[in-house]
Amino acid sequence: MPEGGSPMLGESDAAGRNEAPTAVLAEERLPGDRDEKDEEKVNGDSGGAVLEQAGEVEFVHPEGGWGWVVMLAAMWCNGSVFGIQNAFGILFLSLLREFGSEEDDDLRFKTAWVGSLSMGMIFFCSPIVSVFTDILGCRITAVGGAAVGLVGLLASSFVTSLGPLYFTYGIVFACGCSFAYQPSLVILGHYFKKRLGLVNGIVTAGSSAFTITLPFALSHLLDKVGLHNTMRVLCILMFVLMLAGLTYKPLMPVKSSNTPTGRRCPPISKIFNINIWKSLGYRIWAFGIPAALYGYFVPYVHLMKHVEERFGQDASKEVLLMCIGITSGVGRLIFGRAADYVNGVNKVYLQVTSFFVIGIMSMMIPLCHIFGGLIAVCLLMGLFDGCFISIMAPIAFELVGAEDVSQAIGFLLGLMSVPMTVGPPIAGFLRDRLGSYNEAFYLAGIPPIFGGALLCLIPWVEARRKRREKEEAISRDPDVTEKMIEHEKMADNGKAQEAAQSRTRESTL
Repeated sequence: MPEGGSPMLGESDAAGRNEAPTAVLAEERLPGDRDEKDEEKVNGDSGGAVLEQAGEVEFVHPEGGWGWVVMLAAMWCNGSVFGIQNAFGILFLSLLREFGSEEDDDLRFKTAWVGSLSMGMIFFCSPIVSVFTDILGCRITAVGGAAVGLVGLLASSFVTSLGPLYFTYGIVFACGCSFAYQPSLVILGHYFKKRLGLVNGIVTAGSSAFTITLPFALSHLLDKVGLHNTMRVLCILMFVLMLAGLTYKPLMPVKSSNTPTGRRCPPISKIFNINIWKSLGYRIWAFGIPAALYGYFVPYVHLMKHVEERFGQDASKEVLLMCIGITSGVGRLIFGRAADYVNGVNKVYLQVTSFFVIGIMSMMIPLCHIFGGLIAVCLLMGLFDGCFISIMAPIAFELVGAEDVSQAIGFLLGLMSVPMTVGPPIAGFLRDRLGSYNEAFYLAGIPPIFGGALLCLIPWVEARRKRREKEEAISRDPDVTEKMIEHEKMADNGKAQEAAQSRTRESTL
């Protein structure tokens, strides 16, 4: 998140009810000298405040308090949404037995599209979700999305043929998950700045925890109560997700959307935010990551079949999935925390490293002729997969600021839906044409390396932009250097006061 985080747009559920808390960081005054603007107010009991310095507004993040509850709620969101999606392989076999036979190739193809459609819709809907998040706020969007997901999953438990599942599970349930998921990333920026990387790592680790444990629970439930009742049990996760969304209390001040005529109507620039596309660094990031993902997910989809062909049907391929899941969770915690110590957009270099490692590991898969080698490859792939995922939100905050981050994340996820859908089928096509997965894995390693190399341009572009803005400011106002020095002194005083308040809160705790 940029230094001196800017206000977040789109929390209209707080506008009009909770006025933006304000405090003035003034020069030294004698005891008893007080102004109305000197009073410091806190938004609710969450600890957030806004410092007004020489006409500039700077939001002070509470770095904890109610934010820890929000973090746990967001962690539940990531776990329940992607835990259910990643466990579709378990439901897949049960669907085949319910509606036909496991040996029916045509039915296998049709049933596989239910899960693919569901995962694709979560990311495809993200740009639309970002607009709703800006207009309605994180809380309303998340709770409404969880409610829609609950309805879709519950309806799926009553279908008696495969056709309706495309709508109830592949569209309704997936769209609800998309609306519930994205606000969980945005709301964290209201409560954390210095610890944002660590918090994002913990939140995204929720999906790893659910992905490891949920398949075992689903297997037990399917054996005991059957497919339809198992889906009804999963509805409990979505109901808890609705309650979790209620904790998303916005803190950042809201910009007024009143028109000159006094009518409260969001301007078109707020509905479709074009400010994010004015940043060259964001444009490179938004197109570089999808370019890398054309080969990124190929090993996750086709590795199991490759293991069967090379090591036989009895190979313990489930161990590989567990290795990826465990190290991915560890990587999200480690690199999420490490991102807090990397300044500004230099966090991009962590994603560059993750793409390089995953690309090389994809090329290493065909060269592994012993099962232990594959385990080592999967451990590294999972570790750096966690690195890539955990720092997506912190980089978005750095590139566009908190004011525009919702749509910045939304459009990125929407662009990611294309390579996630197209890449694995292309690898499957190559397997059918060439007779093995070797060439598919070799080619799958190229896009991550290319995308990572493209992302290396971002720190250089951002440094040049800041240097150009500074030169333009100096040319417009010769006294700007003196003003910048004075502003930096005031900012240092504000940081010192913030640190003192943080130490006071910690000692109180």
